[in-house]
Amino acid sequence: MTRTDTSAWPCTIARAVNILGDGWNLLVIRQACLGIRQFEEFQRALGIGRNILAGRLALLVDEGLLRRVEYQQRPVRHEYRLTDKGREVYPVLAAMAAWGDRWLTGPEGTPLVLHHTTCGCDMHAVVICSECEHALDIRQVRAQAGPGHPEQAATTAAAARGDGAG
Repeated sequence: MTRTDTSAWPCTIARAVNILGDGWNLLVIRQACLGIRQFEEFQRALGIGRNILAGRLALLVDEGLLRRVEYQQRPVRHEYRLTDKGREVYPVLAAMAAWGDRWLTGPEGTPLVLHHTTCGCDMHAVVICSECEHALDIRQVRAQAGPGHPEQAATTAAAARGDGAG
């Protein structure tokens, strides 16, 4: 089954899904967040085929989430390090973990606990409003076209040309 390329859609969620929507990509980034850097370590931790892992690592490097760094010359070996762009996926993973802990954990409890070293407490991720810092609730958020939306861009271009009313 071929996936639809959503990289040009006028929606940043769709664009992110184009990169992060493959489960292996998120799991590779998760392992990188946990400190894994070498190909063999990723393969051992994930139980993923070499060809699949090589493809996912190449994509994540091409998309700028990982950097490929030589760590040995004879034979040449590389490791994969998170970039700033890659590190910024961590809150997404933490939010997914919080959702999984709530909805997918059995009676044995959560398989992994996140510990915030700054305050010394175990925690779960909460998405908050960047302005008022209240936790987000779908019933209190409305999506609207931003400046990069095709309709907004067309209106802005028309206004710049003097085509629009007003």
